[in-house]
Amino acid sequence: MLLDTASLYFRAYFGVPDSLRSPQGEPVNAVRGLLDFITRLVQDHDPDHLVACMDADWRPQWRVDLIPTYKTHRVAEAATDGEEEVPDTLAPQVPVIEQVLDAIGLARVGAPGYEADDVIGTLATRATGPVEIVTGDRDLFQLVDDARAVTVLYPAKGIGAAQRMDDAALLEKYGVPGSSYADLAALRGDASDGLPGVKGIGEKTATQLIQTYGDLAAVRAAAADPASKLTPARRKNLLEAAPYLDVAPTVVRVATDIQLPAFDPQLPHEPRDPMALDQLADRWGLGTSLTRLLDTLADTRRERGRTAAPNGR
Repeated sequence: MLLDTASLYFRAYFGVPDSLRSPQGEPVNAVRGLLDFITRLVQDHDPDHLVACMDADWRPQWRVDLIPTYKTHRVAEAATDGEEEVPDTLAPQVPVIEQVLDAIGLARVGAPGYEADDVIGTLATRATGPVEIVTGDRDLFQLVDDARAVTVLYPAKGIGAAQRMDDAALLEKYGVPGSSYADLAALRGDASDGLPGVKGIGEKTATQLIQTYGDLAAVRAAAADPASKLTPARRKNLLEAAPYLDVAPTVVRVATDIQLPAFDPQLPHEPRDPMALDQLADRWGLGTSLTRLLDTLADTRRERGRTAAPNGR
């Protein structure tokens, strides 16, 4: 199980009341909400491995160099260092989240110059068994692969009711499988990521083009072929978008081969650093959100022990 951690703690921040406070009065709704999410995910899906994937660089310069508008709307207006715009009461909670995950022993992985999406893409590509990606970001639909049992748990209506997106679900909703989703996204664009897309081509038209021609390269070849059946307006828009389409696939597609630090993805059954965790729990008032997660992690060991007992393992 691979967590798009920032996606989840943003969801927790906006979904959990900020009346949840530390003993000193600071909001801890994102911290406690994320812990509650992880508890529910472990209870519902029983992963053997779990990795909290992090944004070491939420807006990598190499992507900005290719498309300067990439995520510009998320840059704080007052910031001079390109920092992401994060609510004032969320930003102080992020280091707490990192400290708590580390003390519990849940793997937390990022890579300099890359987003969490790229960490997820690399780990999903390297995996030899089934992978569940937990994210509210549609970009990661491109990693869905039925042949390799890679699916996305998309919490449109909450973590407990996350929709499992496999190739069949993507075909039903978007008309393309996971392997074609990045091409669709490049054509359509995405205002939330500062990707302009091709003028006059929305999601429905992008789907039709991919279904007709197969992939983005073939769509562009059709635009360059006067004998193709593209309408004049569509041909014109695609040809005029050539500079964007030259670079968009590199920006839209997640990296799948980045260098990652060593880490242990095994789901822990007891805290890695109990003393540090006790101090964090007292300092931040993590209460039942932490105890429920620790109880759930301990229960997974007991359940697996009972399952293995008849075979003597």
